[in-house]
Amino acid sequence: GDARVRGQTGVVSERRGSYPFIDFRLLNNTALSGEVGTKKKVKRLLSFQRYFHASRLLRGIVPQASLYLLDEDYLGQARHMLSKVGMWDFDIFLFDRLTNGNSLVTLLCHLFNVHGLIHHFQLDMVTLHRFFVMVQEDYHSQNPYHNAVHAADVTQAMHCYLREPKLANFLTPLDIMLGLLAAAAHDVDHPGVNQPFLIKTKHHLASLYQNVSVLENHHWRSTIGMLRESRLLAHLPKEVTQDIEQQLGSLILATDINRQNEFLIRLKSHLDNQDLRLEDAQDRHFMLQIALKCADICNPCRVWDLSKQWSERVCEEFYRQGDLEQKFELEISPLCNQQKDTVPSIQIGFMTYIVEPLFERWAQFTGNTPLSENMLNHLRRNKAKWRSLLHKQHSSSRSNDHSGQVTGSQEQTLNEEETP
Repeated sequence: GDARVRGQTGVVSERRGSYPFIDFRLLNNTALSGEVGTKKKVKRLLSFQRYFHASRLLRGIVPQASLYLLDEDYLGQARHMLSKVGMWDFDIFLFDRLTNGNSLVTLLCHLFNVHGLIHHFQLDMVTLHRFFVMVQEDYHSQNPYHNAVHAADVTQAMHCYLREPKLANFLTPLDIMLGLLAAAAHDVDHPGVNQPFLIKTKHHLASLYQNVSVLENHHWRSTIGMLRESRLLAHLPKEVTQDIEQQLGSLILATDINRQNEFLIRLKSHLDNQDLRLEDAQDRHFMLQIALKCADICNPCRVWDLSKQWSERVCEEFYRQGDLEQKFELEISPLCNQQKDTVPSIQIGFMTYIVEPLFERWAQFTGNTPLSENMLNHLRRNKAKWRSLLHKQHSSSRSNDHSGQVTGSQEQTLNEEETP
């Protein structure tokens, strides 16, 4: 039969056949209302989440809390943390608590001021703040991993990378603004499931972007929609805003993990041939893409306490997808089976095949700076800890299996004795 339900992005979708359509509300238990046509949705380039928020305002429903109703002690601690925002051990989870869940907005306002971007681009502070709030609210707080705290974490990492001398000596204010904006918005309106899931459930976004960089294209287009709606850059010449929109797209699309080898091969070639010319805008843009890719997957390079939290969060999101696939009798995606895919095994594979190759090249580019060496040291230590935990899991599993076999044998003997 037919199943018509609203997805997370608010567009009514239809499925025919043996699989019922997956209702993305199951991912976050948020009750949504209202009706948005597909054509209108695509034209406006707005996420349903923001449309719904706006419609609540139009109906006179006041948001639950103002952004900055914070205790002075908390504000003081948050300000103190911002003075150390360039330190690699920056605790984004603590910062998010101190800012009452507004880590992304607070961080962006600070960084735009520190880098002189507000003055250079003559940005209106109220409009800028409103745009940052739009971006933050476009993330789904119900996602264990792909939420605004992850965006803030990536933005803080990008800030650290932009300060690396090899890059910083050549960056223009436009480069810096693009890097920070792309980091902040690179996962906006992420539904908490991956591209293969969207494709096999025939989600409208998969059709819209023809199964290619589906999520990344959506993140980019949502960002452009918010930029235009906020009119943050309306005072700039049209050709400048068009260039900004295109470069933002190029940066955000670079975070597609399916393009990892493409970027690694190109980076290796540049480093081997020593032909990177950072005076050239094209080469600077390429290194901004690499910096954003590093920032996006830098969790294994953080101090253990932070890295472990991120690892558990991303695996929890994987497992939720696996549970959803199991519920609707779909094939469970790789890494999403909680019974088979353990956190240590997932992380060791991720570090070995994705993170290490990229960060080793990044260290080669920066010239093995203290930050690069620090990140690689954390990466190696964290990998060793996950291996230790995996070994303990295997030992425990073998012990339990042995115990189970004894019990099973005893049970069989008892059954045989009771049989006449």
